Amino acid sequence: MCRLFAMHAGRRAVTATFWLLDAPDNLAAQSRRNPDGTGLGVFDAHGVPQLRKQPIAAWDDRAFHSEAHEMTGTTFVAHVRYATTGALDVADTHPFLQDGRLFAHNGVVEGLDQLDARLHSLGASDLVAGQTDSERVFALITAAVRERDGDVTAGLLDAIGWIAENLPLYALNVLLTTATGVWALRYPGTHELYLLDRRASAARSLDLRTGRIHARSAHLEALPSVVFASEPMDDDPGWRLLESGELVQVDADLKITHRIECPDAPNHLLSREDLSPAAEAAQHPQRTA
Repeated sequence: MCRLFAMHAGRRAVTATFWLLDAPDNLAAQSRRNPDGTGLGVFDAHGVPQLRKQPIAAWDDRAFHSEAHEMTGTTFVAHVRYATTGALDVADTHPFLQDGRLFAHNGVVEGLDQLDARLHSLGASDLVAGQTDSERVFALITAAVRERDGDVTAGLLDAIGWIAENLPLYALNVLLTTATGVWALRYPGTHELYLLDRRASAARSLDLRTGRIHARSAHLEALPSVVFASEPMDDDPGWRLLESGELVQVDADLKITHRIECPDAPNHLLSREDLSPAAEAAQHPQRTA
């Protein structure tokens, strides 16, 4: 499955270094599902979004994906993509940027013709530049936020509610960031999404890693932060699995609010057997072929 990561450092910009394909054998393990792209987004010290993303079109691209990327800002989002829809190009690589917000998604949403019709009816078709379900989901959220006069939480829930009611859905874990906030939703319970609250325990520099994403920041030894990830990234006992349907919001002062906003299962919940071979393989990329 795609790997998600987001971090909020509050009102102070911090410098962090990311490696998006960290383990030395990842790119050599040809018996496993290899990533199709990597991306990193940040809101810098001036609140301006910056994006670095690249599809993996060939294994000759490995240097770009395994090199260190140092970025400075208040909120960060990283994504390692396993393609289910869309081409292997920049337009289909996460994170996506719309209306000054960054977005990354893990899961599968089908019924894209119906979703495109909905976007057209909302006058939001121009938000979609690529072919992925993820960018279309983000466009629906963006359109709903516009209708809600900029209320991100209300727009996000409106969009997810429409998808859950109308479209076939396997998983819809999302991370959405601005310069001052992060929204994380796990829906339903198909894939995991974790929260690490470092507001009171930042006694050591941040150094988190999985087999795909590695994030390090010496600045965060003395400063608080909140982290989200697809899986625990160290042995800190503070990692908490979000509940199915739980929406978490972290504001500019690192205040965390959370509640179960999507308690009901989607009307058209897909199983693994319902997925195409490509989509099914992308949900379980570490399984040997």
